[in-house]
Amino acid sequence: MGFNIAIDGPAGAGKSTIAKRAAKELSFIYVDTGAMYRTITLGLMRRGVDIEDVQALERSLADIEVTIDYRDGAQQVYLNGENVSGLIRTEEVSARTSACAAKPQVRAKLTDLQRELAGRQNVLMDGRDIGTAILPDAQLKIYLTASVQTRAQRRYKELVERGESCSLEEIAKDIEERDYRDMHRETAPLMQAEDAVLVDSSDMTIEEVTARIVELARERLQA
Repeated sequence: MGFNIAIDGPAGAGKSTIAKRAAKELSFIYVDTGAMYRTITLGLMRRGVDIEDVQALERSLADIEVTIDYRDGAQQVYLNGENVSGLIRTEEVSARTSACAAKPQVRAKLTDLQRELAGRQNVLMDGRDIGTAILPDAQLKIYLTASVQTRAQRRYKELVERGESCSLEEIAKDIEERDYRDMHRETAPLMQAEDAVLVDSSDMTIEEVTARIVELARERLQA
């Protein structure tokens, strides 16, 4: 088994950005589980599947293949052989991913792939239930969070810089609703693992959070 780092936390806490930087500094493989769930969501959207129809969901999942590859150290996700890395970050996909990810059939499909990656090499994996469900034996677990207002402001700035029209109030409302769904879903709800280190990034820079996680990882690696 490789050395595994699990980073969990709510939407907009900066998990992916921080995880990529920390993984690069530690020379670990970064596994973006959110991208995998987004990819399945995109596949279901393209098929017009009602995810509440269990039979239709299971039939469609059987025809959806999610694979990952690494290009210049960056994770690329493929939907039935098509690189969709640039298509899974739309607001429409984002809005539907949480509901899709809550379905046990969807989670089961990706769990084996994620564990297989973690068993073969040193990985840093981020998501909602990595430390509690996917990699419960990870040598280091981080729960990365930030206030709703901080997360909303970050998302607002990101969208404005991309030239998209948006409302800070609506973004904050969406984040609160997504937090509730993630924390109250029946399958693998978002929660802090008992042995996870809490890192609140509300008043920290990206560099400070990255440095903290790298420091923790190196301490565990040397132990």
